[in-house]
Amino acid sequence: MKTWRTTALAGVAVTALCAPLAALAYEEAPMLADRVEAGDLPPVDDRLPASPEVITPLDSIGSYGGTIRRFLSGSNDHNSILRFVSPQGLTRWSPDFSEVIPNVAESWEVNEDSSAFTFHLREGMKWSDGAPFTADDIVFFVNDLLNNKEFYPNAPARFVIDGQPMQAEKIDDTTVVLSFAAPYGTFLTELATPLAQEPVIWAKHYCQQFHPAYNDDVQAMVDETEAVEDWPALFRLRCGEVEAPNRWGNAERPTLDPWVVTGDGYTAGSTQVIMERNPYFWQVDTEGNQLPYVDTLQWGVSGDAQAILLEAIAGNVDMQARRLTNLQNVPVLFENQEKGGYKLYERTSADANDMAIHFNHTHKDPVMREVIRNKNVRIALSLGIDRDEIIDIVYQGQSEPYQIGPLPQHPLYNEQLGKQHTEYDPDRANAMLDAEGFTERDDEGFRLLPDGRRFEFNVSYTGVEVPAWGDNLEIIREQWEEIGVGLTANSVERSIYYSRGEANEHDFMVWGAPGGLDPTLSPRDVLSIHPQASWFAIPWARWYLTGGSDGEEPSASMKERLALYDRFKGEADPEKAQEIFRQIHQIAADEFEIIGVATRPSTYGVVNARLRNVPGALPGSWMYPDPGPTLPQTYYYAE
Repeated sequence: MKTWRTTALAGVAVTALCAPLAALAYEEAPMLADRVEAGDLPPVDDRLPASPEVITPLDSIGSYGGTIRRFLSGSNDHNSILRFVSPQGLTRWSPDFSEVIPNVAESWEVNEDSSAFTFHLREGMKWSDGAPFTADDIVFFVNDLLNNKEFYPNAPARFVIDGQPMQAEKIDDTTVVLSFAAPYGTFLTELATPLAQEPVIWAKHYCQQFHPAYNDDVQAMVDETEAVEDWPALFRLRCGEVEAPNRWGNAERPTLDPWVVTGDGYTAGSTQVIMERNPYFWQVDTEGNQLPYVDTLQWGVSGDAQAILLEAIAGNVDMQARRLTNLQNVPVLFENQEKGGYKLYERTSADANDMAIHFNHTHKDPVMREVIRNKNVRIALSLGIDRDEIIDIVYQGQSEPYQIGPLPQHPLYNEQLGKQHTEYDPDRANAMLDAEGFTERDDEGFRLLPDGRRFEFNVSYTGVEVPAWGDNLEIIREQWEEIGVGLTANSVERSIYYSRGEANEHDFMVWGAPGGLDPTLSPRDVLSIHPQASWFAIPWARWYLTGGSDGEEPSASMKERLALYDRFKGEADPEKAQEIFRQIHQIAADEFEIIGVATRPSTYGVVNARLRNVPGALPGSWMYPDPGPTLPQTYYYAE
């Protein structure tokens, strides 16, 4: 069994898998001690696993109590909660993003060809309601959900190898084998990402009541529940999904997280979400104190980014970068530190680009589809963007022109993928569009499409998410007028943005481009693999994820990349795996499907000046996902 030792790396907390602290007496928060004394809870020794994970805090042993205040940006900002409270998969990232370490799984072994993974769980570990967490919970997910065609008509690709879903075998209560039809060399890494927590988020003893294999009365429950048509929908409503608001919408649902929702949880009409400590949380510090230190999380809900900024500078936000990361906010945040009782921390982005333009290669309109699929048109549009002007105005000079793909400091850096066609050359752009036949113009100087319509794009963006995108698009609108192309942009709420994209009703979408420092973890801009984020070809993603039974057959180039990606996932040799990804990147560079604007500069968040064990800098990445791997359960307030 591998032993993970505690070290200090890059100014962020590093955790350790240690032997049980049998010589130490376990301690708990006063609010829980009061409940034990009242007979509402068992003693702390009976609530912890036989060998709880022992965490070495970043700076110091903490003290109990207090509330961390944060803000959600609306009814669809569930990932803000996930990022803070839930790096609770079988594995997790080390805080410096350098390796995968044990988490819910205490240890594991891998067979010779990386097709079977034996996980050892923590004896005596419990769900937040006190029920045992065992191998049965993992087998429940695999046998009753993952391999159930009613629940998953097409199993998530992260659990499918060689066309076959993952299988599970229970050895005993604390040992389970997860196996695949072929080698899966990247499985342990996949489990550390936020979207691969399914094996450990559904408590069998609770969720089985919504499954027909365990409850003959499920249909009656469906009939009694508004807006639910079948048992899978009822299950998801009551037990949640990995990446959905309903994960936090039911206070009765047991969890392994440090804090659990109370009251009505997070619902469409929420104006505030309250979470309280999990009495059965399975980690302690090096002195035996049960984590978390802080009693309560309080989430305000506001769809107004400016309102969240004002709350921050007033001192009403205790630890948050999300919705505050616009560079224009930095001066006012910096100036109000003393008044607001906070300090700034740096968030170093792992993304390739702050705003990528994902042209819709599967556009429903055949005329627009033909235009978008014309590579020379895409090159002309890229040449028609003056990135230096955008960087000076929007990014205050703290960026550089870039497309997509690994950044120069990454071993997989592909210069063509990252830097091609980033120069500003409107004369060449005009000449290329003329050469492609777009020579006719209307009275205002805009080019015309073959059917006589104005050559223009309509785009929605989430202004609350990143207000800078609106500024970028306005500048691009002016620049594209010089080459006779129109652009209309409007800010929408995130749920509307996603619904339009998933319905394939967009000319192009804008979003940050991942893959700068985590290219193999988040390749959704070079591979059509994400049903909610590979915006350049959502129907292609559905085709891939359903094995060809849904969506639209991709281009020959994309099919070649997807085949390479399947090979990559099964390759256990790291060097060979990287070489496969180099091929993927080169094909994507030659296709030039997506346009990028500029690299994402470091951004800043606020942290209460009294809050301790918070790193001064941390990685910023969805696949990390920050700040969760820095273990907010170790944050505490100094006296």
